[in-house]
Amino acid sequence: MSKPKIRVLIVDDSALVRQTLSEILSSDPGIEVVGTAADPFAAAERISEEMPDVITLDIEMPRMDGLTFLRKIMAQHPVPVIICSSLAEDGTQSALKALEYGAVDVIAKPRVGSKHFLEESRAMLCEAVRGAAAAKLPAPGARHTVEPKLSADAILPRATSAMLETTEKVVVVGASTGGTEALRSLLEVMPLDAPGMVIVQHMPEMFTRAFADRLDKLCRISVKEAESNDTVLRGRALIAPGNHHLLLKRSGARYFVEIKDGPLVSRHRPSVDVLFRSAARYAGSNAVGVIMTGMGDDGANGLLEMKQAGAMTIAQDEATSVVFGMPNEAIKRGAVDIILPLQGIAGSVLAHAR
Repeated sequence: MSKPKIRVLIVDDSALVRQTLSEILSSDPGIEVVGTAADPFAAAERISEEMPDVITLDIEMPRMDGLTFLRKIMAQHPVPVIICSSLAEDGTQSALKALEYGAVDVIAKPRVGSKHFLEESRAMLCEAVRGAAAAKLPAPGARHTVEPKLSADAILPRATSAMLETTEKVVVVGASTGGTEALRSLLEVMPLDAPGMVIVQHMPEMFTRAFADRLDKLCRISVKEAESNDTVLRGRALIAPGNHHLLLKRSGARYFVEIKDGPLVSRHRPSVDVLFRSAARYAGSNAVGVIMTGMGDDGANGLLEMKQAGAMTIAQDEATSVVFGMPNEAIKRGAVDIILPLQGIAGSVLAHAR
């Protein structure tokens, strides 16, 4: 018996965007577009006729903005919502608010006219819909304050051995769907002398800087969007910029990061597999790898490489993951030393990093 298709409702005031999203999603045999709506009022009518499995939602729309509509949905009849926005500079804070209000993911709106961008958008959008459909949602009213599937070889060849040890430890973290709030929970409890951290969270360009700035205000450690040649320091977390891969490098005893362009790896850019492979190569047993909530398997192979290089590896457990895809794939491949609930990861990281 065939698996039921994921039913999607598209809400966007642009007819061209609705058509483009419909074509992209309908090209996936596991997804069905059950309707489109030009504004939240029309969307509410469609929902009253048939509840979709997933909603894609623009932020700026006539009659009612997307954030207000999102809050109403999550307070009354929660359904997985993906914010699909142009994410202009002025809109990033709104996107962050959407995640706080219960949206499971934020993705960039496909740019019409670029075949290459549309092909990449298809891979990322369909993956986001599958992740949203599998996401665990809070109870009503509850909220927190094409694809060739390339491996990391496309960015960084596998090393035959890790570099020699230094005395400094480094922590690398990968997350996707549900990861923005999970990362906040992890970083908020980190002390000022926490080991340097390098993080890949699947999110679009223009969004990661606002996300890093928000965390920087909430946390004792400093948090910034990574730039090439940034040094990995105690008490600081570096977050991969959207649409770019992030690699950990080393020169002598100094760890630093490199920002790199390239194809999608494991259907993502930035890719957790790329970061984890670089940690296996340049940090070896000095690294601690953490794989957190997210759809798909990005990071599973890289975490295995880290474990084989002597690193300590940790996975978030199913009960606290919004989507258990990435941690579960890493566990199934034998890449994980410890499985922990979200609230236990920070203590374990600190213990092993010392």
